[in-house]
Amino acid sequence: MTPDPLQPLAPGEPAAATEQKQRRARRKEARPGELVDAALALFVEKGFAATRVDEVAARAGVSKGTLFLYFPSKEELFKAVVRETIAGRFGEWNDELTRFEGNSAELLRYCMHSWWERIGMTAASGITKLVMSEAGMFPEIAAFYQQEVIGPGHDLLRRVLQRGMDRGEFRPLHMEYAVYSLIAPMIFLLMWKHSMAPCCPPSQQLDPVEFIDSQVSLLLGGMLVNPAARST
Repeated sequence: MTPDPLQPLAPGEPAAATEQKQRRARRKEARPGELVDAALALFVEKGFAATRVDEVAARAGVSKGTLFLYFPSKEELFKAVVRETIAGRFGEWNDELTRFEGNSAELLRYCMHSWWERIGMTAASGITKLVMSEAGMFPEIAAFYQQEVIGPGHDLLRRVLQRGMDRGEFRPLHMEYAVYSLIAPMIFLLMWKHSMAPCCPPSQQLDPVEFIDSQVSLLLGGMLVNPAARST
């Protein structure tokens, strides 16, 4: 029977042995996170189809058998990556939307900048390209991404737009198409980052923050009740 590493030092047991047990316990607790980090890096680098679970295990410094203790398949590992790095953000974003005290134009700008800071600037930004490029081969991961990311993302943006209309700050909008109009430039930014950006000379690079500000200004010009009056 394996001794419990959290139990007090047994009589006569060397302190070094107990410290080693505690390190092993901490290491075991860290493994799921390390595996998710390794999987994210490889999924973005190689894609879903080309990533092998033994590569993920090796990058995380564990055996393939250990990986399967936590994640029974590559698909479940991918789901964990999405939940940990993207889907888990929607709770905090919804809370921030509820507490936001500024006008709806400010809220929309805040949402898009926040998305870039928390997703776009991180390795998780490559997941969108992966799903779009491999959805035909792996419809199950596309369906999962739709459920966990696209659906909640649309719901969040609907709340922002409805808030603006209810407060008289946005004109009446076709809700679904308005949501897609907000999402489209962000998808473009992700695709650019993970495709053309590494190949382009400095003179043709985009500044993501300036791009987002430009898109928000263009979009708001079509949504404010009276853009000319508000700009004076």
